[in-house]
Amino acid sequence: MPESEETGRSGGSGEDAGHAESHGALGPRLNWLRAAVLGANDGVVSTAGLVMGVAGATTSRSALLTAGLAGMLAGSLSMAVGEYVSVSSQRDSERAALRQEQRELAEDPAAELAELAGFYEAKGLPAPLAREVAVRLTERDPLAAHAEVELKIDPEELTSAWQAAWASFVSFTVGALCPLLAVLLLPAAARAPGTAGTVLCALLVTGLLSARLGGAPPRRAVLRNVLGGGLAMAVTYGVGVGLGAAGV
Repeated sequence: MPESEETGRSGGSGEDAGHAESHGALGPRLNWLRAAVLGANDGVVSTAGLVMGVAGATTSRSALLTAGLAGMLAGSLSMAVGEYVSVSSQRDSERAALRQEQRELAEDPAAELAELAGFYEAKGLPAPLAREVAVRLTERDPLAAHAEVELKIDPEELTSAWQAAWASFVSFTVGALCPLLAVLLLPAAARAPGTAGTVLCALLVTGLLSARLGGAPPRRAVLRNVLGGGLAMAVTYGVGVGLGAAGV
């Protein structure tokens, strides 16, 4: 293959290589940002529902503080444990798949090379070019080449379960502080509407962020977020008022 043609296919200039590298680094970062936004959103909605329910039943700040802190801690720990278990299971599956691929490469490298070429041929490359691409990638790093095409895994960027757990814990806590501080700091007369307004503003922000990170239409994401959170607060507040009126 002529050198110029090879250079063009492999990325060419250093600028193109840097561009590809920046996209590779951006993917994991976006995943963490999405997880953080979703965790914060869960913290806002669940804690708002809890404190609004208690606020409907009582004006006691100590009761609101106890319920809010308990809900925030329980939710943060639940999110962290759930994320740790989920990511650990995913990571175990990815490692098992990589070990299996490594065994197949060691036992029958010729068949694996043909398989890799077949993947590129199925994507539209002519058979000779698909074969050449497979050979070049196999010479560089056979496991990475197969993992990327077959398993959609980067062996060097497996997700950390502990990082995922801490990110969920922190983001949920930050989100939960929004309704908790609002309901504690506002006077009793303005507590319910003020907390609701604060929460809806926070949900508007998290809806915009999630839409932007996911490339979705912002209006629909924000509307869905605000309506869902508003409904949760209305229901729990109504239940709290009912229970308070009943003397429960």
